[in-house]
Amino acid sequence: MSSKEKVVLAYSGGLDTSIIIPWLKENYDYEVIAMAADVGQGEELEPLREKAIKTGASKIYIEDLREEFITDFIFPTLKAHAIYEGKYLLGTSFARPVIAKRLVEIAEKEGAVAIAHGATGKGNDQVRFELTVKALAPHLKIIAPWRIWDIRSREDAIDYAVARNIPIPVTKKDNYSMDRNIWHLSHEGSDLEDPWNEPQYDKLLKLMVPPEKAPDRPTYVEICFEQGIPKKIDGVEYSPIELMEKLNKLGGENGIGIVDMVENRLVGMKSRGVYETPGGTILYAAHRELELLCLDRDTLHYKDIVAQRFAELVYYGQWYTPLREALSAFVDSTQKTVTGTVRLKLYKGNVMPAGVQSPYSLYSEELSTFGRDEVYNQKDAEGFINLFGLPLKVRALVMNKKKDKE
Repeated sequence: MSSKEKVVLAYSGGLDTSIIIPWLKENYDYEVIAMAADVGQGEELEPLREKAIKTGASKIYIEDLREEFITDFIFPTLKAHAIYEGKYLLGTSFARPVIAKRLVEIAEKEGAVAIAHGATGKGNDQVRFELTVKALAPHLKIIAPWRIWDIRSREDAIDYAVARNIPIPVTKKDNYSMDRNIWHLSHEGSDLEDPWNEPQYDKLLKLMVPPEKAPDRPTYVEICFEQGIPKKIDGVEYSPIELMEKLNKLGGENGIGIVDMVENRLVGMKSRGVYETPGGTILYAAHRELELLCLDRDTLHYKDIVAQRFAELVYYGQWYTPLREALSAFVDSTQKTVTGTVRLKLYKGNVMPAGVQSPYSLYSEELSTFGRDEVYNQKDAEGFINLFGLPLKVRALVMNKKKDKE
Protein backbone atom coordinates (compact mmCIF):
# COMPACT_ATOMS: atom_id res chain seq x y z
CA MET A 1 0.00 0.00 0.00
CA SER A 2 1.11 3.55 -0.68
CA SER A 3 2.58 5.46 2.25
CA LYS A 4 1.86 8.79 0.61
CA GLU A 5 -0.67 11.17 2.08
CA LYS A 6 -3.92 11.43 0.16
CA VAL A 7 -5.82 14.32 -1.33
CA VAL A 8 -9.37 14.14 -2.72
CA LEU A 9 -9.93 16.28 -5.80
CA ALA A 10 -13.26 17.59 -7.04
CA TYR A 11 -12.89 16.30 -10.61
CA SER A 12 -14.94 17.17 -13.67
CA GLY A 13 -12.60 16.11 -16.43
CA GLY A 14 -12.59 19.69 -17.69
CA LEU A 15 -9.57 21.83 -18.38
CA ASP A 16 -8.76 22.93 -14.84
CA THR A 17 -9.21 19.66 -12.98
CA SER A 18 -7.49 17.70 -15.76
CA ILE A 19 -4.23 19.54 -15.17
CA ILE A 20 -4.61 19.65 -11.38
CA ILE A 21 -4.01 15.90 -11.01
CA PRO A 22 -0.44 15.99 -12.40
CA TRP A 23 0.17 19.35 -10.73
CA LEU A 24 -0.71 17.95 -7.29
CA LYS A 25 1.61 14.99 -7.83
CA GLU A 26 4.43 17.18 -9.09
CA ASN A 27 4.17 19.76 -6.30
CA TYR A 28 2.91 17.84 -3.25
CA ASP A 29 3.76 14.21 -3.96
CA TYR A 30 0.24 13.29 -2.83
CA GLU A 31 -1.73 10.24 -3.84
CA VAL A 32 -4.59 11.84 -5.76
CA ILE A 33 -8.11 10.44 -5.46
CA ALA A 34 -10.59 11.99 -7.85
CA MET A 35 -14.31 12.44 -7.24
CA ALA A 36 -16.65 13.20 -10.12
CA ALA A 37 -20.12 14.29 -9.05
CA ASP A 38 -23.15 13.68 -11.22
CA VAL A 39 -25.41 16.62 -10.46
CA GLY A 40 -27.25 16.27 -13.76
CA GLN A 41 -24.78 17.80 -16.18
CA GLY A 42 -26.10 15.52 -18.88
CA GLU A 43 -22.75 13.93 -19.68
CA GLU A 44 -21.62 10.33 -19.47
CA LEU A 45 -19.19 10.34 -16.56
CA GLU A 46 -17.92 6.78 -16.88
CA PRO A 47 -15.26 7.76 -19.48
CA LEU A 48 -13.76 9.99 -16.77
CA ARG A 49 -12.68 6.85 -14.92
CA GLU A 50 -10.07 5.95 -17.54
CA LYS A 51 -9.09 9.57 -18.08
CA ALA A 52 -8.49 10.26 -14.38
CA ILE A 53 -6.35 7.14 -13.95
CA LYS A 54 -4.33 7.88 -17.09
CA THR A 55 -3.74 11.41 -15.87
CA GLY A 56 -2.35 10.12 -12.59
CA ALA A 57 -5.18 9.56 -10.10
CA SER A 58 -4.92 6.39 -8.01
CA LYS A 59 -8.71 5.93 -8.10
CA ILE A 60 -11.87 7.82 -8.91
CA TYR A 61 -15.30 7.92 -7.31
CA ILE A 62 -18.20 8.67 -9.65
CA GLU A 63 -21.10 9.73 -7.45
CA ASP A 64 -24.74 10.21 -8.48
CA LEU A 65 -25.85 13.17 -6.36
CA ARG A 66 -28.80 14.27 -8.48
CA GLU A 67 -31.65 13.37 -6.14
CA GLU A 68 -29.88 14.65 -3.05
CA PHE A 69 -29.10 17.85 -4.93
CA ILE A 70 -32.75 18.38 -5.87
CA THR A 71 -34.41 17.41 -2.60
CA ASP A 72 -31.90 18.83 -0.11
CA PHE A 73 -30.71 21.96 -1.92
CA ILE A 74 -32.91 22.93 -4.88
CA PHE A 75 -36.30 22.42 -3.25
CA PRO A 76 -35.44 24.27 -0.01
CA THR A 77 -34.21 27.23 -2.09
CA LEU A 78 -37.31 27.10 -4.29
CA LYS A 79 -39.55 27.08 -1.20
CA ALA A 80 -37.70 30.15 0.05
CA HIS A 81 -38.22 31.68 -3.40
CA ALA A 82 -34.64 32.90 -3.20
CA ILE A 83 -33.33 34.83 -6.22
CA TYR A 84 -29.95 36.56 -6.15
CA GLU A 85 -30.09 40.22 -7.22
CA GLY A 86 -33.56 39.73 -8.65
CA LYS A 87 -32.42 37.54 -11.56
CA TYR A 88 -30.12 34.63 -10.75
CA LEU A 89 -31.77 31.36 -9.71
CA LEU A 90 -28.58 30.17 -8.00
CA GLY A 91 -27.87 27.20 -10.25
CA THR A 92 -24.13 26.93 -9.64
CA SER A 93 -24.32 28.26 -6.09
CA PHE A 94 -26.25 25.45 -4.42
CA ALA A 95 -24.55 22.69 -6.43
CA ARG A 96 -21.22 23.37 -4.71
CA PRO A 97 -22.17 22.44 -1.13
CA VAL A 98 -23.63 19.08 -2.17
CA ILE A 99 -20.41 18.28 -4.06
CA ALA A 100 -18.21 19.48 -1.22
CA LYS A 101 -20.21 17.44 1.27
CA ARG A 102 -19.48 14.28 -0.71
CA LEU A 103 -15.79 15.26 -1.00
CA VAL A 104 -15.62 15.39 2.79
CA GLU A 105 -17.34 12.01 3.13
CA ILE A 106 -14.85 10.39 0.74
CA ALA A 107 -11.91 12.10 2.42
CA GLU A 108 -13.00 10.69 5.77
CA LYS A 109 -13.46 7.24 4.25
CA GLU A 110 -10.05 7.29 2.54
CA GLY A 111 -8.17 8.87 5.42
CA ALA A 112 -7.16 11.82 3.25
CA VAL A 113 -5.47 14.87 4.73
CA ALA A 114 -6.59 17.39 2.12
CA ILE A 115 -9.23 18.37 -0.39
CA ALA A 116 -8.48 20.15 -3.67
CA HIS A 117 -10.68 22.01 -6.12
CA GLY A 118 -10.29 23.81 -9.44
CA ALA A 119 -12.12 27.03 -8.59
CA THR A 120 -10.26 30.21 -9.44
CA GLY A 121 -9.15 32.85 -6.98
CA LYS A 122 -11.44 35.39 -8.64
CA GLY A 123 -14.70 33.51 -8.32
CA ASN A 124 -17.38 32.50 -5.85
CA ASP A 125 -16.95 28.73 -6.08
CA GLN A 126 -13.74 28.69 -4.03
CA VAL A 127 -15.73 30.15 -1.14
CA ARG A 128 -18.62 27.71 -1.55
CA PHE A 129 -16.37 24.66 -1.59
CA GLU A 130 -14.20 25.77 1.27
CA LEU A 131 -16.90 27.02 3.63
CA THR A 132 -18.57 23.63 3.33
CA VAL A 133 -15.31 21.85 4.15
CA LYS A 134 -14.69 24.16 7.10
CA ALA A 135 -18.20 23.54 8.43
CA LEU A 136 -18.13 19.74 8.02
CA ALA A 137 -14.43 18.81 8.41
CA PRO A 138 -12.35 21.70 9.76
CA HIS A 139 -9.28 19.47 10.18
CA LEU A 140 -8.87 18.94 6.42
CA LYS A 141 -6.32 20.97 4.49
CA ILE A 142 -7.66 22.79 1.42
CA ILE A 143 -5.60 23.18 -1.75
CA ALA A 144 -6.70 25.67 -4.38
CA PRO A 145 -4.14 25.52 -7.23
CA TRP A 146 -5.45 28.62 -8.99
CA ARG A 147 -4.33 30.65 -5.97
CA ILE A 148 -0.86 29.08 -5.96
CA TRP A 149 0.45 28.05 -9.36
CA ASP A 150 2.06 30.14 -12.09
CA ILE A 151 -0.79 29.51 -14.53
CA ARG A 152 -2.60 32.83 -15.01
CA SER A 153 -5.11 32.21 -17.78
CA ARG A 154 -7.07 29.53 -19.58
CA GLU A 155 -4.54 29.80 -22.41
CA ASP A 156 -1.73 28.98 -19.95
CA ALA A 157 -3.74 26.04 -18.68
CA ILE A 158 -4.25 24.74 -22.21
CA ASP A 159 -0.49 24.99 -22.85
CA TYR A 160 0.21 23.09 -19.61
CA ALA A 161 -2.16 20.30 -20.69
CA VAL A 162 -0.75 20.07 -24.20
CA ALA A 163 2.79 19.80 -22.86
CA ARG A 164 1.74 16.75 -20.81
CA ASN A 165 -0.47 15.18 -23.51
CA ILE A 166 -3.59 15.64 -21.42
CA PRO A 167 -6.79 15.63 -23.53
CA ILE A 168 -8.97 18.69 -22.82
CA PRO A 169 -12.51 19.65 -23.91
CA VAL A 170 -11.76 23.24 -24.98
CA THR A 171 -9.52 25.11 -27.37
CA LYS A 172 -8.16 28.64 -27.40
CA LYS A 173 -10.75 29.55 -30.03
CA ASP A 174 -13.78 28.28 -28.10
CA ASN A 175 -13.26 28.80 -24.43
CA TYR A 176 -16.54 29.76 -22.78
CA SER A 177 -16.49 28.72 -19.16
CA MET A 178 -19.62 26.61 -18.65
CA ASP A 179 -21.14 24.90 -15.65
CA ARG A 180 -24.11 22.60 -16.09
CA ASN A 181 -26.33 20.67 -13.73
CA ILE A 182 -29.92 19.46 -13.67
CA TRP A 183 -31.08 22.96 -12.71
CA HIS A 184 -29.19 25.20 -15.13
CA LEU A 185 -26.31 25.90 -17.48
CA SER A 186 -24.08 28.94 -17.04
CA HIS A 187 -21.87 30.65 -19.62
CA GLU A 188 -19.04 33.06 -18.83
CA GLY A 189 -15.92 34.39 -20.53
CA SER A 190 -14.95 35.02 -24.15
CA ASP A 191 -17.11 37.70 -25.83
CA LEU A 192 -19.45 37.78 -22.81
CA GLU A 193 -16.80 39.60 -20.81
CA ASP A 194 -17.88 42.82 -22.52
CA PRO A 195 -21.39 43.66 -21.18
CA TRP A 196 -22.11 45.60 -24.37
CA ASN A 197 -21.91 42.44 -26.48
CA GLU A 198 -25.25 40.81 -27.12
CA PRO A 199 -25.00 37.05 -26.48
CA GLN A 200 -24.87 34.95 -29.64
CA TYR A 201 -27.78 32.79 -28.58
CA ASP A 202 -27.75 30.58 -31.67
CA LYS A 203 -24.20 29.61 -30.77
CA LEU A 204 -24.51 29.80 -27.00
CA LEU A 205 -27.71 28.04 -25.95
CA LYS A 206 -27.53 24.33 -25.19
CA LEU A 207 -30.69 23.61 -23.17
CA MET A 208 -33.21 25.62 -25.17
CA VAL A 209 -34.11 27.37 -28.36
CA PRO A 210 -34.02 31.18 -28.61
CA PRO A 211 -37.51 32.53 -27.82
CA GLU A 212 -38.06 33.74 -31.38
CA LYS A 213 -37.54 30.19 -32.64
CA ALA A 214 -39.96 28.64 -30.15
CA PRO A 215 -43.31 27.27 -31.43
CA ASP A 216 -45.95 29.75 -32.58
CA ARG A 217 -48.55 28.04 -30.39
CA PRO A 218 -48.47 28.18 -26.57
CA THR A 219 -47.91 25.17 -24.36
CA TYR A 220 -49.98 24.74 -21.19
CA VAL A 221 -48.66 22.91 -18.17
CA GLU A 222 -50.15 22.18 -14.74
CA ILE A 223 -47.87 21.73 -11.74
CA CYS A 224 -49.11 20.35 -8.44
CA PHE A 225 -47.32 21.31 -5.20
CA GLU A 226 -47.49 19.79 -1.74
CA GLN A 227 -46.25 22.10 1.02
CA GLY A 228 -44.17 24.06 -1.46
CA ILE A 229 -42.61 21.04 -3.17
CA PRO A 230 -43.54 20.19 -6.79
CA LYS A 231 -44.92 16.67 -7.10
CA LYS A 232 -46.95 16.33 -10.30
CA ILE A 233 -46.98 17.62 -13.86
CA ASP A 234 -50.32 17.51 -15.67
CA GLY A 235 -51.68 15.16 -13.00
CA VAL A 236 -48.82 12.66 -13.27
CA GLU A 237 -46.54 12.17 -10.28
CA TYR A 238 -42.80 12.21 -11.01
CA SER A 239 -39.67 11.53 -9.03
CA PRO A 240 -37.58 14.67 -8.37
CA ILE A 241 -35.17 13.80 -11.18
CA GLU A 242 -37.93 12.96 -13.67
CA LEU A 243 -39.80 16.13 -12.75
CA MET A 244 -36.80 18.35 -13.42
CA GLU A 245 -36.02 16.59 -16.70
CA LYS A 246 -39.63 16.95 -17.86
CA LEU A 247 -39.80 20.66 -17.03
CA ASN A 248 -36.39 21.33 -18.57
CA LYS A 249 -37.64 19.81 -21.80
CA LEU A 250 -40.86 21.84 -21.78
CA GLY A 251 -39.05 25.04 -20.90
CA GLY A 252 -36.30 24.44 -23.43
CA GLU A 253 -38.74 23.86 -26.26
CA ASN A 254 -40.46 27.16 -25.48
CA GLY A 255 -37.35 29.30 -24.95
CA ILE A 256 -38.04 29.72 -21.23
CA GLY A 257 -35.40 30.73 -18.71
CA ILE A 258 -32.66 32.83 -20.32
CA VAL A 259 -30.98 35.27 -17.91
CA ASP A 260 -28.26 37.67 -19.01
CA MET A 261 -26.89 39.61 -16.06
CA VAL A 262 -23.98 41.50 -14.57
CA GLU A 263 -23.82 40.31 -10.97
CA ASN A 264 -21.88 41.23 -7.87
CA ARG A 265 -19.53 38.43 -6.94
CA LEU A 266 -18.80 37.82 -3.29
CA VAL A 267 -15.11 38.59 -3.79
CA GLY A 268 -15.94 42.18 -4.73
CA MET A 269 -15.90 42.36 -8.52
CA LYS A 270 -18.71 42.30 -11.02
CA SER A 271 -19.02 39.51 -13.57
CA ARG A 272 -21.24 38.93 -16.57
CA GLY A 273 -22.94 35.61 -17.17
CA VAL A 274 -25.68 34.09 -19.26
CA TYR A 275 -27.76 31.43 -17.54
CA GLU A 276 -30.17 28.87 -18.95
CA THR A 277 -32.69 27.70 -16.35
CA PRO A 278 -35.72 26.34 -18.24
CA GLY A 279 -37.37 24.05 -15.69
CA GLY A 280 -36.34 26.18 -12.74
CA THR A 281 -37.93 29.29 -14.22
CA ILE A 282 -41.20 27.42 -14.66
CA LEU A 283 -41.09 26.16 -11.06
CA TYR A 284 -40.38 29.60 -9.63
CA ALA A 285 -43.26 31.12 -11.59
CA ALA A 286 -45.67 28.39 -10.47
CA HIS A 287 -44.53 28.52 -6.85
CA ARG A 288 -45.06 32.28 -6.71
CA GLU A 289 -48.62 32.04 -8.02
CA LEU A 290 -49.49 29.48 -5.36
CA GLU A 291 -47.95 31.57 -2.57
CA LEU A 292 -49.93 34.61 -3.72
CA LEU A 293 -53.08 32.54 -3.32
CA CYS A 294 -52.28 30.78 -0.05
CA LEU A 295 -50.17 33.10 2.11
CA ASP A 296 -51.55 36.04 4.06
CA ARG A 297 -50.16 39.46 3.25
CA ASP A 298 -47.88 39.90 6.27
CA THR A 299 -46.33 36.43 5.94
CA LEU A 300 -45.81 36.82 2.19
CA HIS A 301 -44.20 40.23 2.51
CA TYR A 302 -41.92 39.21 5.36
CA LYS A 303 -40.99 36.04 3.49
CA ASP A 304 -39.86 38.22 0.58
CA ILE A 305 -37.37 39.88 2.95
CA VAL A 306 -36.18 36.47 4.11
CA ALA A 307 -35.86 35.33 0.49
CA GLN A 308 -33.31 38.02 -0.29
CA ARG A 309 -31.15 37.08 2.69
CA PHE A 310 -31.56 33.38 1.88
CA ALA A 311 -30.35 34.04 -1.67
CA GLU A 312 -27.28 35.83 -0.36
CA LEU A 313 -26.44 32.95 1.97
CA VAL A 314 -26.70 30.45 -0.89
CA TYR A 315 -24.71 32.64 -3.26
CA TYR A 316 -22.02 33.25 -0.64
CA GLY A 317 -21.60 29.53 0.07
CA GLN A 318 -23.07 29.74 3.57
CA TRP A 319 -25.37 26.76 3.25
CA TYR A 320 -24.07 25.00 6.35
CA THR A 321 -24.67 27.89 8.73
CA PRO A 322 -27.04 28.35 11.67
CA LEU A 323 -28.72 31.30 9.94
CA ARG A 324 -29.51 29.37 6.74
CA GLU A 325 -30.91 26.50 8.80
CA ALA A 326 -33.00 28.90 10.89
CA LEU A 327 -34.34 30.64 7.78
CA SER A 328 -35.22 27.27 6.27
CA ALA A 329 -37.19 26.44 9.42
CA PHE A 330 -39.15 29.67 8.98
CA VAL A 331 -39.68 28.93 5.28
CA ASP A 332 -40.90 25.39 6.01
CA SER A 333 -43.47 26.82 8.41
CA THR A 334 -44.80 29.18 5.72
CA GLN A 335 -45.10 26.33 3.22
CA LYS A 336 -47.55 24.23 5.23
CA THR A 337 -50.45 25.62 3.23
CA VAL A 338 -48.65 26.06 -0.11
CA THR A 339 -50.44 23.11 -1.63
CA GLY A 340 -52.40 23.18 -4.85
CA THR A 341 -52.19 23.27 -8.63
CA VAL A 342 -50.94 26.02 -10.91
CA ARG A 343 -51.62 26.19 -14.64
CA LEU A 344 -49.08 28.09 -16.73
CA LYS A 345 -48.97 29.21 -20.34
CA LEU A 346 -45.54 28.91 -21.96
CA TYR A 347 -45.01 30.98 -25.07
CA LYS A 348 -41.82 32.22 -26.74
CA GLY A 349 -39.79 32.80 -23.60
CA ASN A 350 -42.72 33.91 -21.45
CA VAL A 351 -44.30 32.15 -18.48
CA MET A 352 -47.82 33.41 -17.84
CA PRO A 353 -50.29 32.31 -15.14
CA ALA A 354 -53.37 30.60 -16.54
CA GLY A 355 -55.11 29.43 -13.38
CA VAL A 356 -54.44 28.44 -9.78
CA GLN A 357 -56.36 26.50 -7.16
CA SER A 358 -55.72 25.28 -3.64
CA PRO A 359 -57.68 23.83 -0.71
CA TYR A 360 -55.89 26.49 1.37
CA SER A 361 -56.81 29.40 -0.88
CA LEU A 362 -57.28 32.67 1.00
CA TYR A 363 -59.05 34.22 -1.96
CA SER A 364 -62.73 34.88 -1.26
CA GLU A 365 -64.95 35.61 -4.21
CA GLU A 366 -67.62 36.76 -1.76
CA LEU A 367 -65.34 39.51 -0.47
CA SER A 368 -63.65 40.45 -3.74
CA THR A 369 -66.72 40.61 -5.97
CA PHE A 370 -67.74 43.87 -7.60
CA GLY A 371 -71.30 42.62 -7.40
CA ARG A 372 -73.66 42.93 -4.45
CA ASP A 373 -72.52 41.13 -1.31
CA GLU A 374 -73.69 40.72 2.26
CA VAL A 375 -70.26 40.22 3.80
CA TYR A 376 -68.37 43.49 3.39
CA ASN A 377 -69.86 46.76 4.61
CA GLN A 378 -68.32 49.47 2.48
CA LYS A 379 -69.15 52.08 5.13
CA ASP A 380 -66.51 50.45 7.39
CA ALA A 381 -63.82 51.66 5.02
CA GLU A 382 -64.36 55.28 6.10
CA GLY A 383 -63.29 54.63 9.69
CA PHE A 384 -60.37 52.51 8.57
CA ILE A 385 -59.07 55.23 6.24
CA ASN A 386 -59.50 57.89 8.93
CA LEU A 387 -57.38 55.91 11.39
CA PHE A 388 -54.86 54.70 8.80
CA GLY A 389 -54.42 58.23 7.51
CA LEU A 390 -54.39 59.93 10.92
CA PRO A 391 -50.56 60.33 11.07
CA LEU A 392 -50.61 62.03 7.67
CA LYS A 393 -53.43 64.33 8.72
CA VAL A 394 -51.76 65.27 12.01
CA ARG A 395 -48.46 66.01 10.25
CA ALA A 396 -50.18 68.17 7.65
CA LEU A 397 -52.01 70.15 10.36
CA VAL A 398 -48.78 70.73 12.28
CA MET A 399 -46.90 71.83 9.15
CA ASN A 400 -49.70 74.19 8.16
CA LYS A 401 -49.69 75.72 11.65
CA LYS A 402 -45.94 76.24 11.39
CA LYS A 403 -46.33 77.93 8.02
CA ASP A 404 -48.99 80.29 9.43
CA LYS A 405 -46.56 81.42 12.17
CA GLU A 406 -43.75 82.15 9.71
